[in-house]
Amino acid sequence: NQEYAAKYSAAPRMEFITIPNAEGTPMNAYVIKPADFSSEKKYPVMLYQYNGPESQEVKNRWSMGGLYYIASQGYIVVCADGRGTGYRGRAWSDVVYKNLGHYETADQIAAGKWAASQSWADSSRIACFGWSYGGYMTLMELTAPGTPFKAGVSMAPVTDWRFYDSIYTERYMLTPQQNNEGYDSASALLRTQNLKVPLLIMSGSADDNVHIYNTYKYTSKLTSEGTLCDMMVWTGFDHSLRPCNARTMLYSKVVDFLDTRLSSK
Repeated sequence: NQEYAAKYSAAPRMEFITIPNAEGTPMNAYVIKPADFSSEKKYPVMLYQYNGPESQEVKNRWSMGGLYYIASQGYIVVCADGRGTGYRGRAWSDVVYKNLGHYETADQIAAGKWAASQSWADSSRIACFGWSYGGYMTLMELTAPGTPFKAGVSMAPVTDWRFYDSIYTERYMLTPQQNNEGYDSASALLRTQNLKVPLLIMSGSADDNVHIYNTYKYTSKLTSEGTLCDMMVWTGFDHSLRPCNARTMLYSKVVDFLDTRLSSK
């Protein structure tokens, strides 16, 4: 154990904090700073989120995954569990019922604005990144009024809840016939005209959870509206991208995209 811990002794560290949400209520959050962090410098920031119903990302648990790699490349990573997530009581989680995407987006926008206001942040280089529900959140955040994000990465996103599996979707949204207005307001696909910043969208061509049709439909609509985006398809891979060193390549792609699109030059 000592030998293993020594291997990562110079790795970025996770700091647990709270961040006010859109209504001023504290959200559980963490910050990962580069190991050589200096208070004299301004850093680009990447907000990572999942924020699906009853989920939890902010955990006092050791790991050494892709977010630490991104921090090691000179980014400050911020993550906050906003409304809809679990372990904060029923009122906190159930507020998203029949209205997915609304409160979650507002709270992640608040987290992004908080990050942009910090002394260590370069407010001109604030990005967001998410996978699955988090990918959906990226699309919602980038197209929200007053978004602080200058670029975003969306991996395997749901783009309209009509395209996702019924046992999950109807648990929170009922059927489209029962809640058509809710489905429309929760649709990232119906907000594409508001996309004004660089987007990288990615999916596995054999995704067994969020069908790649979600990504195809979204990028097709962007094209029809004259909006460009970056896109990468992981050929033959499922939702999790675990085999064949694919996750290493994915996080390398995320850093490459952010380095290019958040360039201070």
